Amino acid sequence: MTFMKLIGKAALGLAAALLSGQIASAEPLPYPAKVVTLVTHSSPGGGSDVFLREMSKYLSKYIDATFIIENVQGGSGAKAMARVATSPADGSVFYATTPTYIYTSLMSKPQNTYKDLEPLVNLFADSEVIYTRTDGPYKTLMEVIDHAKKERGRWGAANPASLERQAAEQLKRAAGVTPAIVTHEGGGDMMLNVLNGTLDIGIGEIQELRSQLDAGKITLLATFNPERIAEKPDVPTVRELGFDVSLVKFRGLAGPIGIPESTKAIWDEAMKNLLADPDYQKAYTAEVLVPQFIGHKDYQAFINNFATTTENFLKSTGVIK
Repeated sequence: MTFMKLIGKAALGLAAALLSGQIASAEPLPYPAKVVTLVTHSSPGGGSDVFLREMSKYLSKYIDATFIIENVQGGSGAKAMARVATSPADGSVFYATTPTYIYTSLMSKPQNTYKDLEPLVNLFADSEVIYTRTDGPYKTLMEVIDHAKKERGRWGAANPASLERQAAEQLKRAAGVTPAIVTHEGGGDMMLNVLNGTLDIGIGEIQELRSQLDAGKITLLATFNPERIAEKPDVPTVRELGFDVSLVKFRGLAGPIGIPESTKAIWDEAMKNLLADPDYQKAYTAEVLVPQFIGHKDYQAFINNFATTTENFLKSTGVIK
C-alpha cells in the first residue's frame, strides 16, 4: 500500500470516529510510568520541538503522567535515536518520529537506526513550505529559481538527513539549477539565516515559522503539498508552478522495542481523544497540522513502506548504493 493510501485510510478512520461521537474526553488513563520523556533531535524552536511542547500541554488530560521534553541534538537524529533505542521499554521514553529518522538511518548508518525503534502511533501530516524574508529581493519562487540559474544562490534545510534536504535536492533537479544547500541542526537556526539574508530561501514547517510569519517578517512562496494548504489558499504548490515535486511529512512517536501491548493500547485510545480535544484542535489547526491518526497495529507497516520508498529514491539518485 502506498504512503498516501496508508495515510488516507488512517484519516478516514479518525474522521468516522469523530463524526460518530466515538471519541470523547475522559478521565486520564492509568499509566505504568509517572514521568514520560519525549525525545526530539530538533533544536529548541524546531518543528519537532514545537510539536512536542504544544502536544504535552494537553497530554496529561488523557494519560495519567507528567511529560517532559528532551532535546538530544547531533548526528541528524542519530544521538536521539540511540537515546531512545537503549532506554527501557517500559513506556517512559519515546521519540518524535519524522522522515528524518528514516533518512539518517539510510544515509549515515548510525549505531541505532529506525529498525531499533518500535513505531507507536502517528498523529499528523505536516506541510513542507518554501519561505523567504519579506523585505528581501524575492517575491515568488520563480524569482528564486531565476537567481539560482544566474548566480547559484543558497538554500536552507533543517539538517543533512531530512525530508527538507531531499525536498531541496528534488527541486534543484526539477528546476535544473545548482544552488548550495546549507543544512542546520534545527529549523530555528535556519530561519535566522533566512532573516539575515545569508540564505535566499528556507524549507520547513509552518509551526516553526509561526512567530515570524505572524509578524510579517517572512513570506511563504510555495508548498510541497500535493494540493494547496487549506489555511493558506494563496500559497501555490511547487507542482503547479511547473516542478514535479510533492512531499508530505509525518509526525508521530516511537519507542524502544518491546513496549507492552497494554501500553500501546493506552496510547492509541489517548491519542484519538487528544486529537478530538477542542482546545488542541485549535492549536494544531493554527499550526497547519492535519490529523492523520495511525494506530500501533498499522504504524509499523507505514514506516516500513516509507523507508522502502525512500531507500529506492536515494539509490535511484545515487545518494546511496
